[in-house]
Amino acid sequence: MDNNINTLDELHKGCCMGVDALNFILPKVEEDSFHDLLEKQKEEYEIFRSKINDLYREYTTKDIHETSAMEKMRTWFGVEMDTMMDDSISNLADLLIKGTNMGIVEGKRLLNHKTMDKKVHKICSSYIKMQEEYLDKLKDYL
Repeated sequence: MDNNINTLDELHKGCCMGVDALNFILPKVEEDSFHDLLEKQKEEYEIFRSKINDLYREYTTKDIHETSAMEKMRTWFGVEMDTMMDDSISNLADLLIKGTNMGIVEGKRLLNHKTMDKKVHKICSSYIKMQEEYLDKLKDYL
């Protein structure tokens, strides 16, 4: 598979998983500033998802990877299990930090091990930077 398509697919998958996780966590958040931060992070993922989808069309007419019902169920189940006994802001922030960090690691892995066009490299770098910024912001809620 073309490295550009593969990279964009993986970035899109990460955005979808981030949006799914935030959709499952947001109803558990009662503190306004934390809720606002998560809404903004979700919005950023959705903006990136749109940009990635547009760029994907430059490389193929095939459908971009979407999270399956099973992946969504696994994310929901994980959030429910991890918050059953503790739905504190600190625990929610910890869960999101772990997920965001996985996205950063995957993005770095893509940059380090795939050859890609400049446009794809730029969006991958921007995606990582956005997640690193939210990682720092989420740490304030531990």
